[in-house]
Amino acid sequence: MRQKGHDSVCASTRTNTYPSIDVVCPRTVGLCSSTPPGQLILLSRPFFYNEVDLRLLANVKQGRYLEPLAPTGLTGLRTHPNPRPTLIFLYKSTLEKLKAFPETSVYRQSTEALTRHRLQIVESTKPPGFDEWLERVKKTVAAQPKRFEPVRLPDGSYAARQEGDPNAGPRGLEWDGEGMEPSTEGPARTEEELARWHKIMEEVTDPEKRDSDFESDNIQWESEPPLEADQIAEIENKIGGGLIEELIQVAEGELKLVDELAKARVWEELAEKPRPEQWTYFERDTHTPEKS
Repeated sequence: MRQKGHDSVCASTRTNTYPSIDVVCPRTVGLCSSTPPGQLILLSRPFFYNEVDLRLLANVKQGRYLEPLAPTGLTGLRTHPNPRPTLIFLYKSTLEKLKAFPETSVYRQSTEALTRHRLQIVESTKPPGFDEWLERVKKTVAAQPKRFEPVRLPDGSYAARQEGDPNAGPRGLEWDGEGMEPSTEGPARTEEELARWHKIMEEVTDPEKRDSDFESDNIQWESEPPLEADQIAEIENKIGGGLIEELIQVAEGELKLVDELAKARVWEELAEKPRPEQWTYFERDTHTPEKS
């Protein structure tokens, strides 16, 4: 079972050594906020729960969001930090590559139907605050459309991978975003010189200026709001293909397969056609005696 953070009861067990031993996550009842995540404490009680304990346990709720990169319960598979945009990108990329196949291809027809069905399920599930985030993103793209053109997809959407801090480049190591001000050292400047200096600083730090030395090649992008745990569970139940992380792995494999099949042009005639009756030996029911 997937772990949903540290706000759920971890376990409860009784042994013969103690009358009653309860293993409880300390973050569940607020006993010790400084306890490292995942560390358990033992609470010994003489055969009964008091009213305070029952009220505390009654207020326990499941985590609203899944913790990114936390164990999913499957070996080697961690909780994906952004499953919704990842699946949408993979499904749309698969549908785009399938256009290279003939419309009569059975593989194209079946894969398109399945991929469109799953894409509709994922797209219809929107996280809280999605509409507000979308408006902010549209304003960002509209302000600098040419900078976002390289990551524009054929369907008009945008997709890119943002790794690390966008200000961590060579320039970012020198400049931490602090505004530049005229130095107080050196010979005194007149008011006209100071005004001219401020004008130069405004021009070179303006991101819309193409000749600006401070314009970074990286694009700072606001990530899509995360899905709630219940929304992820709803997607998993509707698709019926396991955890959403497993769906991502399947989608990645399908995308690679479509790419390889398209490169090989598997719908064309074989370069070396099989000889007559070459595969007759492997047909079904050829090794059973004929019924009289």
